[in-house]
Amino acid sequence: MPLVKTWQLIAASAVAGLVLSAATVSVTGPWDSGQRKAERHRAASWSRMGGVDHGSGRLPEAAPSAPGVLSGLAAALQAEKQAGNPLGEQAGRQPGTGTGEGTGSGSDALAGALRPLFADPALGSLRSASVIDTATGRVLYEAKPREPMTPASTVKIATATAVLAALGPEHRFRTTVTPGAAPGQIILVGGGDPSLTARKKPPAGSGGSLVALAADTAQALKAAGTDSVSLGYDDSLYSGPARHPIGLNPNVAPLSALTADEGRLNDSLSGPADRSEDPSGDTARAFADLLADRGIKVTGAPAKARAAADAEPLATTLSTPLGGLVERMLTNSDNDIAEALARQSALASGQPGSFEGAGKAVAATLASLGIDTTGARFADGSGLDRSDKVSAGLLTALLAKAADPQRPELRPVLTGLPVAGFNGTLRSRNSGGSPAAGLVRAKTGTLSGVNALAGTVVDPSGRLLAFAFLAANTPGPEGAEKALDKLAAAVAGTR
Repeated sequence: MPLVKTWQLIAASAVAGLVLSAATVSVTGPWDSGQRKAERHRAASWSRMGGVDHGSGRLPEAAPSAPGVLSGLAAALQAEKQAGNPLGEQAGRQPGTGTGEGTGSGSDALAGALRPLFADPALGSLRSASVIDTATGRVLYEAKPREPMTPASTVKIATATAVLAALGPEHRFRTTVTPGAAPGQIILVGGGDPSLTARKKPPAGSGGSLVALAADTAQALKAAGTDSVSLGYDDSLYSGPARHPIGLNPNVAPLSALTADEGRLNDSLSGPADRSEDPSGDTARAFADLLADRGIKVTGAPAKARAAADAEPLATTLSTPLGGLVERMLTNSDNDIAEALARQSALASGQPGSFEGAGKAVAATLASLGIDTTGARFADGSGLDRSDKVSAGLLTALLAKAADPQRPELRPVLTGLPVAGFNGTLRSRNSGGSPAAGLVRAKTGTLSGVNALAGTVVDPSGRLLAFAFLAANTPGPEGAEKALDKLAAAVAGTR
């Protein structure tokens, strides 16, 4: 790997981690495509894609690296060279190839700090760990890194990587209205946009708007001299069971390619909530009301229909760019977005838009990136299904791939991770005076008896490290989370 690219990677990682502070979080403004505006533009300075929503469709040019950060890391670079392991070259064991506990060719000090923390009984009877240097691939600490375990929501890292690799961060999903086969009929066609909203005052951030779609549809109909229609709706993009295997649950709605506001029956934007049992029908009925508000009479009740494949849309609304959806999914651990993106991976790979198709597509896409998926199983996209199986080594390999300067399209996997002590599912964890506050970015994972944490941190030497800690049969979530947070803090603070 050329030295300049490694420098850019380290500089960007240091900036992304170290400049976060309470003041930054308070002034960066509302969410824009799932990531705070200031942080998204900072990411653009080190990524060809950047995840920023550019209306022009042109990719942003990379900004020059920050010289102050680079000069501050000169000592770390020199130390690596003197050790005979220049940054950018593979050194020591590849991540995830060991079966027991060890340090590979990494830091003895880090391993010494992690061993007693990893032995905490709060982490249950089955554990897996992997810590690697993303620039060199060196293993710094590992314990059963290839052990397939239930990952809970950390599987969203795999979902994010697969869909970004398949479609790219600028991709948008379309919700359209087309003419129907019957005279005077129009059809609302779902494109699987998980950001679609029917709210007249949309939530912060861009996304597909049913309100805007109704306005454009009404305008097109009136221009054609039509003020009365029948309404059909087409949600056929997905196949297989709509209900998640866990059954009726406030953490995820029935899966439909035509769903507004994630089927939520309240004004919430994230977290558990009562859900519609018929999100497609409810979305179509909301659309009919919006048309009526704009002078278009809808005769009869909306009914399922199939749009012609070659039908020319009367109106279209576009989702948040995929990079923003990935960020929102990871920051808030949004299960509905995760399941939608898993299905979009399936469709992009020529698989059916179902749980089974998504699992096959995610596994195949990750393998095509050079990720060892031995023993892995992707039963869903969100991690709610306990039959998901992922190893700690697989997770750190994915994070390292997202940090690769040659794979800028995967960068939202890193920029979407919650920041310890500041936002998302890490807002209240490793906060205050913790050495990890503002530095650790990680995806949480929690099911009954299962706790996990996987993410990145810039260590005191300026290295971008990826870590993953998975625990099963834990006696309780509170103790397990504290133990995981201590492990992350040790990775952040140990030279």
